[in-house]
Amino acid sequence: MNERIYQLRKKLGYNQEKFGTLIGVTKSAISNWESGRRKVPDSSIKLICRQFNVDYIWLTTGEGEMFHQSDDEIEVAVEKIMYGENEFHKNLFKTFLKLGEEELLALEKIMDTYDEIVKNDKEKS
Repeated sequence: MNERIYQLRKKLGYNQEKFGTLIGVTKSAISNWESGRRKVPDSSIKLICRQFNVDYIWLTTGEGEMFHQSDDEIEVAVEKIMYGENEFHKNLFKTFLKLGEEELLALEKIMDTYDEIVKNDKEKS
């Protein structure tokens, strides 16, 4: 991952100090990550992805594209994939794609609660 952080930083045109400032770490932390002397904390990986619109899979494995697709590209892809489907379902799917981490966690809690209710109802039957 160290070489991908270096590639990203260079692609964005930042020196180590500016890149570090933008994600709240020191120049030496960036240097240590890029050289492989230190492991990049998962929280910093997620922050890099959020801050610079970087694809998590690319950053962690090198697979795929460096940057996320734009919202417009995603909407076009959803339209192609869900061609002929109910408009409500398409809009629901597009909305899910735009949710942030906190919203997704809240949705996960709602789904867990729903699963428990269904499970309890089945046990009562």
